[in-house]
Amino acid sequence: MDISDNGQKLDPQWVDAANNVCVVLHGCRNASTVAQHFVRAGWGSRSSSWHGYEVETHWCQLEIDPMENADVLLNGVVDPQRVDELAGVLNRIGMKYSLELHKEDNTLNREIQAR
Repeated sequence: MDISDNGQKLDPQWVDAANNVCVVLHGCRNASTVAQHFVRAGWGSRSSSWHGYEVETHWCQLEIDPMENADVLLNGVVDPQRVDELAGVLNRIGMKYSLELHKEDNTLNREIQAR
């Protein structure tokens, strides 16, 4: 996958924030393909491990890692007011997913399922 520095960097207010979003893309085996979708949406991307990627824009930063069960895990920080925009990017990927948004105290704030 091509790595892109064209996206916007995460706003400073989110840099030290605790992870508040977790997404599982069901039936997806390739983290690179997922990262490519984010790059096409204007996000920046970089390799973070042998098989993982980090993608970011000014309101969200996510680690993308393949899981052993043929799913891909995305987790990181998102501006809670923009979680619907994140869901929009995920919807354009066209796969089933489960998204959980957590509050600062780690309680579930919102859940979005795409089937």
